[in-house]
Amino acid sequence: METIVERCAFLDVHRDTVMACARTPDVAGRREEVVEFATTTSQLLLLADWLCERRVTLVGMEATGVYWKPVHWVLEDAIEQVWVINARHMRNVPGRKTDVADAQWGAQLLEHGLVRPSFIPPKPFRQLRDLTRYRRVVIEERGRESQRLHKVLEDAGIKLSSVTSKVLTKSGREMIEALIAGQRDPNVLAEMAKGKMRSKIPQLQDALAGRFDEHHALLCAAMLARIDQADTTINQLTDAIDVLLDPYEAAVTLLVTIPGVARRSAQVILAEIGADMSRFPTAGHLASWAGMCPGNNESAHKHRSGSTRHGSKWLRITLIEAAHAAARTKNTYLAAQYARLRSKRGPARASVAVGHSILVIAWHLLSTGETYNDLGADYFEKRRNSTARQRRLVAQLEAMGHKVTLAPAA
Repeated sequence: METIVERCAFLDVHRDTVMACARTPDVAGRREEVVEFATTTSQLLLLADWLCERRVTLVGMEATGVYWKPVHWVLEDAIEQVWVINARHMRNVPGRKTDVADAQWGAQLLEHGLVRPSFIPPKPFRQLRDLTRYRRVVIEERGRESQRLHKVLEDAGIKLSSVTSKVLTKSGREMIEALIAGQRDPNVLAEMAKGKMRSKIPQLQDALAGRFDEHHALLCAAMLARIDQADTTINQLTDAIDVLLDPYEAAVTLLVTIPGVARRSAQVILAEIGADMSRFPTAGHLASWAGMCPGNNESAHKHRSGSTRHGSKWLRITLIEAAHAAARTKNTYLAAQYARLRSKRGPARASVAVGHSILVIAWHLLSTGETYNDLGADYFEKRRNSTARQRRLVAQLEAMGHKVTLAPAA
């Protein structure tokens, strides 16, 4: 088999050890060396020196959990190319599963050019990913804590959610804090309503007459404290994200012109795909990498169901959330696309399709620097009633032996 890379090495990475196999040219042909290193920083620096001594130009490693990250960060400054490879592409021969055999097998695949690297973004975007992903985790935890608070209030007979759409509005928060402080009079609590909620004071008086006691007060106080801490963390993370994205503010501004894409969604999209679209030759390549398009599943000229492949779950969640937001917009192409597909394929598939469209639009905006130009809610209707479709239908009737004469409707 043809040798594509003369000097390469593959690393079988684990939590505590790295099995390194280097393949380099020798007078007798190819020389293979296998050495084990620990994963401490000092040992990884020795690994980098060992690879440099053998003038290795390409290093590959499996993407196993988070264990590959410290290895990659040490080697990327010392080696010309460092690839992280999808573990699905590294299947070894059954019955030969050892760390040494895995490292040797990976080195041979690298040598003959039989594997492809995964997309590893530059350092600023790696930091952005950490921040945006952790922010989502905190936001989800805050939501769960709010739901727990709602359950405690229901257990105490406080039916605040039956009167107001959200329990933690400014008025609702003040009422809960008063309950925690010992106030039990529903009339006094109802008078804390502000704004439009004051028109619901009679309903509030009835809803706030429960059996809230010290047990419920202890739980609610703890939950409110956790919600406040989550809000503080979210604000701190958002400030740090804004600082990192300051050089890319123009890209954020372009993305928020897409219907359904808010600033927070735009930040996540940029963190996951980066701002440089030259990494993806076409919008289709980006959609395929993100797992937002159907896969191919053909055998013996039969096409079976090709479900979407695994991509970044963080990007997928954000795109589907943006798709649901776009579906609620008025007079937009994306809303029309969602309504059209929902009636045929269901809401889940429609949201994935609209998320795919948002990602394709993002690729074009970031590639060209142009602002979003909506096709309009009547795009599909115009296409259905186009002149080309009319000519095609006439040609079909004529092919069946009919003479067709068209006349405008009265």
